[in-house]
Amino acid sequence: MAGEKERLTAYFSGRVQGVGFRAGVCDLAGNYDVEGFVKNLADGRVELQAEGEPGELDRFLEAIRDSHLGPNVRRVEESRKAARGGLGPGFGVDF
Repeated sequence: MAGEKERLTAYFSGRVQGVGFRAGVCDLAGNYDVEGFVKNLADGRVELQAEGEPGELDRFLEAIRDSHLGPNVRRVEESRKAARGGLGPGFGVDF
């Protein structure tokens, strides 16, 4: 249904820490109607949590893959659920 929001959880593996990945994702997020955060995990992956309409989330993920960040990503594990709120406003880095 149009207007229904989802929560995307994505885990990026590869060379994604110490290379500006989180900052780059935040920059890209400004081009999309999404709210959420990105953060480094102790196991070397980066976690992304974002809420928005499904098509907007698709375009956001595609932009990450197609950007200068894409070559650093070896694998993306993603799941989606109904939006719960509480991620916004905006998009930023979580620690």
